[in-house]
Amino acid sequence: GGVTGRLITFEVGEGAVKSTQLLRRADALGARWVAVVSTREPGGAPGAEFLRGVILGGEHGFAPLTEMLLHFAARAEHVERTIGPALRAGSWVLCDRFYDSTEAYQVHGQGADAAAFSVLKGLVGVRPDLTLVLDVSERVAAAREKARGRAPDRYDRLGLGFHARVAEGFRRIAASEPARCVLVDADRDEVVVASEILQIVCERYDLPV
Repeated sequence: GGVTGRLITFEVGEGAVKSTQLLRRADALGARWVAVVSTREPGGAPGAEFLRGVILGGEHGFAPLTEMLLHFAARAEHVERTIGPALRAGSWVLCDRFYDSTEAYQVHGQGADAAAFSVLKGLVGVRPDLTLVLDVSERVAAAREKARGRAPDRYDRLGLGFHARVAEGFRRIAASEPARCVLVDADRDEVVVASEILQIVCERYDLPV
């Protein structure tokens, strides 16, 4: 009760337009009608950012369950310190990745236990009101990753089969919860994708486009 905020999450596989760029455009929301907090996972609070370094740093190869628990530990901190207070204050929270990423990467991608994931998901305490799943074809993903030319993180090094399983995982999640998830074709130009996202959000919440 009393929560007027909304949690809108952006889920992306590899090679999608970086959701932070879309978030900046979606901040147009805030300029017009609502208070917006943009955040990301893993991270979004000091302790969670510390865990992000542990998870993505690559100094250790974790068992799939360990990795899943680390993501949920970071998420618990994020919800407690950042997301929960923002929602209670009536802000709209735009989050770059949330628990669907853990399901796609750890359960579908790495084979972590799905039942354990369900239990952990139930402990989070908030669920997204709307999730935009940015779907990228393998061909476009490969071209974009090559063009980006950044140093590969641990997930990049897991190979093509892994990334195909992750992409398929996101599609399955979107299909299983159509009331919450909208699949967006992110092969297209970033500006087109961003304006479509703004339109989806405006239509969903009856805001003027």
